[in-house]
Amino acid sequence: MRPIGTFTVSPTLPERLEGLRELAYNLRWAWDHATIELFRRLDSDLWERTGHNPVLMLGMIDQGQLEAAAADDGLVNHLDGVRRFCTEYMVGESTWYRRKLGAPDGRLAAYFSAEFGTTECLSIFAGGLGVLAGDHLKSASDIGLPLVGVGLLYQQGYFRQRLNEAGWQREIYEDNDFYNLPLSLEVSADGTPLTISVDLPGRQVIAQIWRAQVGRVPLYLLDTNITQNSPADRDITDQLYGGDLEMRIKQEIVLGIGGCRALEALGIQPKVYHMNEGHSAFLSLERVGQLMQRHGLSFAEAREAAAAGLVFTTHTPVPAGHDRFPPEMMEGYFGSYISRLGLPLEEFLSLGREDPANASEPFTMTVLALRMADHSNAVSRLHGLISRRMWQSLWPGLPGDEVPVGHVTNGVHFRSWISLEMNQLYDRYLGPRWREEPADPAIWERVWQIPAEELWRTHERRRERLVAFARRRLRAQAERRGAPRAELEAADEALDMQTLTIGFARRFATYKRALLLLRDPDRLGRILADPQRPVQIIFAGKAHPKDDAGKQLIRDIVALARREPFRGRLVFLEDYDVAVARYMVQGTDIWLNTPRRPLEASGTSGMKAAANGVLNASTLDGWWAEAWEEHAPEGPGGWAIGRGEVYDDPEEQDAVEAEAVYAILERDAVPLFYERGAHDFSREWVERMKASIANLCHRFNIHRMVQEYTERFYLPAAKRHADLVANDAAGARALAAWKARVRAGWPALRVESVDSDSHRELRVGGQLRVQAQVQLGGLTPDDVTVELYMGRLDTAGDLVAATGTPMQVVQQLGDGRYLLEATGVACCDSGLHGYTVRVLPRYPGLVTPFLPGLITWAE
Repeated sequence: MRPIGTFTVSPTLPERLEGLRELAYNLRWAWDHATIELFRRLDSDLWERTGHNPVLMLGMIDQGQLEAAAADDGLVNHLDGVRRFCTEYMVGESTWYRRKLGAPDGRLAAYFSAEFGTTECLSIFAGGLGVLAGDHLKSASDIGLPLVGVGLLYQQGYFRQRLNEAGWQREIYEDNDFYNLPLSLEVSADGTPLTISVDLPGRQVIAQIWRAQVGRVPLYLLDTNITQNSPADRDITDQLYGGDLEMRIKQEIVLGIGGCRALEALGIQPKVYHMNEGHSAFLSLERVGQLMQRHGLSFAEAREAAAAGLVFTTHTPVPAGHDRFPPEMMEGYFGSYISRLGLPLEEFLSLGREDPANASEPFTMTVLALRMADHSNAVSRLHGLISRRMWQSLWPGLPGDEVPVGHVTNGVHFRSWISLEMNQLYDRYLGPRWREEPADPAIWERVWQIPAEELWRTHERRRERLVAFARRRLRAQAERRGAPRAELEAADEALDMQTLTIGFARRFATYKRALLLLRDPDRLGRILADPQRPVQIIFAGKAHPKDDAGKQLIRDIVALARREPFRGRLVFLEDYDVAVARYMVQGTDIWLNTPRRPLEASGTSGMKAAANGVLNASTLDGWWAEAWEEHAPEGPGGWAIGRGEVYDDPEEQDAVEAEAVYAILERDAVPLFYERGAHDFSREWVERMKASIANLCHRFNIHRMVQEYTERFYLPAAKRHADLVANDAAGARALAAWKARVRAGWPALRVESVDSDSHRELRVGGQLRVQAQVQLGGLTPDDVTVELYMGRLDTAGDLVAATGTPMQVVQQLGDGRYLLEATGVACCDSGLHGYTVRVLPRYPGLVTPFLPGLITWAE
């Protein structure tokens, strides 16, 4: 039976506690220990039962408890203090952004992501991508960056994980009750929900807009589960990464196109649009359409203006991780949209193809984003290298190391992940600046001032809390399966609070190699069951619902955990989420990460562990490769599994690196941990903890990352976009006209001859002189840069680590021919070198001179 009307019921709070409502609806509480302790103080059991959801908690708490709390002067004083701090925080008079750039003028950037992991009670994220997006918003709030987030509000979110008796993963989907979450529905002037629409084949889909306030940053979330839509369309925002390819394209249309329209409906005009992974790449098309309509531009002209304000971050080096849609599906969903853009079908489809001429190639969202955005980046140094190789075909003729995809290494939001005890320890010895300015290395050097015993005892308390949490979790898992009493009692005694604890928690994809540590069960069993130096392992993580290979990994771990000597020493915790992750990164001793290089784009769980004094043991992939390289040869504190080798035979790689893991444990980590002195702890282990904190925390934090995005991308992109749209987009019109002229004239351009004195041997420091005769056709020297491209030769005879030196026109030869020269080019290294000449386009203010298809080399 459907209602004929709806209304919302809010909890009744005593006047002295009314401030709780304000605190509950601002997710700043998720990274503020004082606010969390306030809600725990009201009713700690209810806080846990509601999944750390203060809105639901306030709706469920007994009215008598609220009245008693209102009469508790201590609690009210606690509330008043938290509110004062929150008010000061929201005003933000002394943020990094204000100190550097002054008061914000509107929203600088809009950050689009398919998932956001801000806190465990708002289940609209699956894993690392979403948690990183949530941390991005939290950091933007902390540093005062005027940013807005845009995503989808999933009715069921991501699945809850349950394991059956055989250890096989089952997915349970539970509905989110938006009215009992820290969310507010955006409304129009007449009080009705604010909505936008997008076109799907033969119909329009309506979405309403919710807001989650993440500190100072609003996160707007689109919801299609409303009565104006058909049942099928109401399900578009039902599940994160659920459904088939048709569902995926509908979700990404709502996210990208609908998200842009939502900002417009809200009156928000960001200067820059940041696409976090390719899911939101359709927003680039919507931005072009908006600018065409606003300024009366052609597609080519509007594309230049839009591209200037677009930033794209790619997150996966795994080909299967990139969305690809068949051409016929794209035509079906975008037929009318293509007409609006004024493009022929094949030209539109070429925007998402690696080979624009291949009519059968699918439309790839990453390719669309790379083609449409002026700024693109990967998420670690190694991932940048892999991404440039992966997408080199989009820039034919360009050396891989010059492909315009940079990197901004990921970071983590320390205040969301550092335990209360470590937080207090850092305050005491590092001072409060570690929270506001974590990128300052001098702050983290103060960790050496922390007494070794105090750091160790603090960490021991976190391990004890982890073990207690794991036991509760294991018992709940057993109870859900209807396990016998003996198994329930065993869960209560699993693990040991004083034993060296290894943590492995992440998505269960095969390339992450969760079973590498279990490759030799007998050897591992001897390590774990050593009576003098025992070891225990905690596993957690979810496999994608369609990844049976990942589910098999989980089943294998569960099966091993039931055997002796692993029983009670090796456990798997169900339903990995932010709460589980927090306990694990705060309480383990070693954080194990074993991806097959180079398939881990970055990884951030190890950064969270390091900030809590946990030592990393990882293959040299993602962020750890970068950290190790910066502190070679001994590393930053922790262990490297291997030395970054890549094997042709995966089986051989697994065997070699499994041996390396066992060797680290047997010969170094375990003996070091149990090397106890008079105070019953290992001073050398604590020294490594301190080294890890000092070496890693200033580099791998989210404030450094967001500030880097701001300075390298957001601010330059905002200025360039403003320049191109000024004076009725005169700059965009001129740039598009220049590109059209250059593209038309480029086929006639060639390097006709090259002459130099390089036939003789040069000494180090000697100088090279090269001349080239170039035919520019209808172009002029102002349209191009002619470069001498010189570097060392590898064993295959190819140029490596080469650099370009601009050549100068010395003579106009007529008929479009010019003689150019490079002189005084110094040779700084000995060995065999080579050179060639190339021609690139040149125009004032280009973000990169490397435009697809516009590069000519000497034959």
